[in-house]
Amino acid sequence: MPLDTTTKAKLISEFGGNVKNTGSAPVQVALLSERINQLTEHLKGHKKDFHSRRGLLLMVAQRARLLKYITKTDIEGYRKLTEKLGIRQKA
Repeated sequence: MPLDTTTKAKLISEFGGNVKNTGSAPVQVALLSERINQLTEHLKGHKKDFHSRRGLLLMVAQRARLLKYITKTDIEGYRKLTEKLGIRQKA
């Protein structure tokens, strides 16, 4: 279940500054967060979909790695990003 193009473009422009900035860490975190939210909703209705559950766990781990990188490089950006996305991380 990929993201539709309008949602993806909106997230890229919001977190990347412009439409061309697709590879920056905050944009990647925002896109992963949106996919994680969609997949979580899917798994609420399909409890035995273990293949999608594994994909969800991989995406959560990838997002955690990206957030760890952002924490090392730009702590203020990390705080703004987690507040805007509504993500809570371990201390």
